[in-house]
Amino acid sequence: MRGLLKRQSTFMLYGVVFWFPVTLAIYVAILLFGNGDKIGRMILGAVVPDKYLYTGVGVVLCLLIVYFSGMLLKLTRVGRVLSKIPVIGLFFGQGEIMTIGRLSHMQPCLFLYSSTCISYGWILSEEKVKLSDDNATFPIVTVYFPNVPTLATGQVFAARKDTVMRLANSSSEVINLLLYAFRSPTAIEYLPWEGESREEFVERSRLFGLK
Repeated sequence: MRGLLKRQSTFMLYGVVFWFPVTLAIYVAILLFGNGDKIGRMILGAVVPDKYLYTGVGVVLCLLIVYFSGMLLKLTRVGRVLSKIPVIGLFFGQGEIMTIGRLSHMQPCLFLYSSTCISYGWILSEEKVKLSDDNATFPIVTVYFPNVPTLATGQVFAARKDTVMRLANSSSEVINLLLYAFRSPTAIEYLPWEGESREEFVERSRLFGLK
């Protein structure tokens, strides 16, 4: 019975995750095209005679405002300044947006979230570390740590390479696992880093629960 309720609640969660952004987009579209003409004509009415305010002119003005404000935020320092404001800055973050589609093409992994806790994530990049003019022997791996259930929001951590374990499991399997174990894989499969010996891999695996 508990398993059935858990499965049904997961379906509900999937529905919420799908419909929330869709509903928000529809609401904004209705607001823009339903009241946009009225709002736009009100703005233009301050400088343009009423006889020239044809139907649809207000919508065009609203669309132009949205377009140029997007250019302003993306191409100038305004967006960067706004992104530093607490809370409000979340809506003006600069850079590429994380999506489920992007996650599906990234390398899933486990990493040491703390000395006693491992967590799922995705590898963004691997960075070399320099000590003066020499390369260090401890490269840094940049890991994306998703928030549940949205997954498209999260945090970015810099972790030592030896504390990150690549997974042979697909991203879709990890996503299903993160969504409250909607569908669990048969097993979690570890992968060694390129150039890592069998002995080094087995020894490092002990950090991740293998004996």
